[in-house]
Amino acid sequence: MVAILKKENWFHEDGFPIVVERRDPQEPFGLHAHEFSEIVIVTGGVGHHVTGSESYLLTTGDAFVIGGSRPHDYQNMEDLRLINILFDPLALQLDLNDLGTLPGYLALFTLEPAWRKRHNFKSRLRLDAKSLATVVSYVDTLEEELSKREAGFQFLATAAFMQVVGYLSRCFSNSENPDSQSLLLIAEAITYLELNYSDEINLDDLAEIAHMSKRNFIRTFQTAMGRSPIAYLIQLRINRAIELLKQGEFSITEIAMQVGFNDSNYFTRQFRQQMGTSPSLYRKMNKSSK
Repeated sequence: MVAILKKENWFHEDGFPIVVERRDPQEPFGLHAHEFSEIVIVTGGVGHHVTGSESYLLTTGDAFVIGGSRPHDYQNMEDLRLINILFDPLALQLDLNDLGTLPGYLALFTLEPAWRKRHNFKSRLRLDAKSLATVVSYVDTLEEELSKREAGFQFLATAAFMQVVGYLSRCFSNSENPDSQSLLLIAEAITYLELNYSDEINLDDLAEIAHMSKRNFIRTFQTAMGRSPIAYLIQLRINRAIELLKQGEFSITEIAMQVGFNDSNYFTRQFRQQMGTSPSLYRKMNKSSK
């Protein structure tokens, strides 16, 4: 039976959605899942990370992300020591700015968890001694803010958490692991979509960026992102259209063209499908709520 770790049992009573748990060493816990996500950093020892029917060897410097619904456990441990950073991404609502276009961020937080079985967990991030020491220093700062909980701690703890996330993402971007490199190529294709959503997008070009056949790229993208490249592109365009509608400076046709739709009628159909209402009605509702 899989135990479900509840947010109210792990996060502070003030509701701040970041917690640092040090396991020194990790004790037997049993198969479990969470109502939150978790960054795991292995600081010493060895053990096996078990997810379902798969088991993967962990050693010092391994770092990975576990989504809340994914059951996992640690077995065959020999002085296995971990830092677990528990966080609720929905409650945090972080503004990633340009971090979302960093291939290492996409690979570490989105692609690697989805591809874990395919790559037999070999695509995980492995930190060298210097990088491990750096990220642990960021965790120390985060933990200190969470421990003292002085005025302004939420801001400073969030900043320290983002240092951890950003640094790990950069480390993944610089990884020379061949399995990690294949993830980074997919992430680069996603980054291309993020930066060029308003242009005409060619699936052949995206597949070339990822060094895959078009068929394999579409299948891989669907597995990793939960939707096709075209559906992902449409969502990007709709999200940008929402921002422009709120600004109220452009007509519906102008907005459609700016975000990459050549046909305003097609834009309206896609918007209605995604948002449950038309662009014009969405604008009116948005204005009335101000």
